[in-house]
Amino acid sequence: MSQIRIGSVGIGSISRGVHLPGIDRSPDLRLTAVCDIDPEALRYARETYGIDEAHCFTDYRDLIRCPDVDAVDISTPNCVHYEIALAAAEAGKPYAVEKPITMTAAEADRLAAVTKEKGVQSMVCFSYRFKAAARYARDLVERGMIGDIYHVDMQYYQAWGLPHCNTPLVWRFEKQYTGSGALGDLGSHALDLVRFVTGKDYRRVVSHAGTFVHEREKLDGSGMGKVDVDDFANYFAEMDGGTAATFRITRFGYGRGNYQTMEIYGSRGAIQYSLDHTPDADEIEICIGEANAEAHVFTKLPIPAKFKVDQMQSFADLLNGKADGKAATIEDGRVNQHVMDAVLRSAETGAWETID
Repeated sequence: MSQIRIGSVGIGSISRGVHLPGIDRSPDLRLTAVCDIDPEALRYARETYGIDEAHCFTDYRDLIRCPDVDAVDISTPNCVHYEIALAAAEAGKPYAVEKPITMTAAEADRLAAVTKEKGVQSMVCFSYRFKAAARYARDLVERGMIGDIYHVDMQYYQAWGLPHCNTPLVWRFEKQYTGSGALGDLGSHALDLVRFVTGKDYRRVVSHAGTFVHEREKLDGSGMGKVDVDDFANYFAEMDGGTAATFRITRFGYGRGNYQTMEIYGSRGAIQYSLDHTPDADEIEICIGEANAEAHVFTKLPIPAKFKVDQMQSFADLLNGKADGKAATIEDGRVNQHVMDAVLRSAETGAWETID
């Protein structure tokens, strides 16, 4: 098949750091068009990737209608994921969309339904599904290496919300643009990663969320603006089979960069997945067998090459019929949104919330 022509909507930090470089690396994808409301972002795309002015759009509908665009890549603020992905689906064009896919579970249901109805291929960019250590952990679980899973403990810490970082009121701090704070930004990844590795779904959750810094300087320098989303979210979850899961999510983890730890404890063994314990590295340690258990020994494993994959190449493989079935679908995004909505409800009520 000839190269798939990609139109990318939203040329912000996640686009510049992950999406556009990934498209550029793939032998099967070609960046053909871009869309952003910021002239500087369009200038960046022209200068970095050689996109001509005729294929630089300020309205995503023009990009989707463009006959030179085969598939749509979406990495905008959360508040417009739904409308852009829905427009792509209704136009019959495949799409990859950043998480969380929508602002509410109702929107997620609608997007998933239209995507299925139109027969459109889709991928949700839960990027930690593409970490080799996570895929290796999933493989060990699927092979029954640790037996029945009793406990999962998931930690995801970043530090950029701390007062000394002086982060202004970017869109991730405003509910109208983001829906939720640390929960949607980091917690959505954590929820998906635990579900991906264990193969278990969520039944109910109870949570505690809050905000430490209530005002930040507005981007236009006109004074202080209100932060109306969570800076942290801690929650417990009951999963299939009674598995007990805990989540600790924050933007106030002093000294942390993009720090993750997932510990899985089963009847026959334990797995620890980690990211950024060693800078930028994803790693896996296991304790399997009675001798290791008695000695409390966890061993770091080398990760087989077959587990090393690329996010945007996985989108290409999906469109070319070569997908391995491990990338997140719109259904995975829909499930994730329902769990996040339940976490937010529980933070308000203080009670256990069933996943609907």
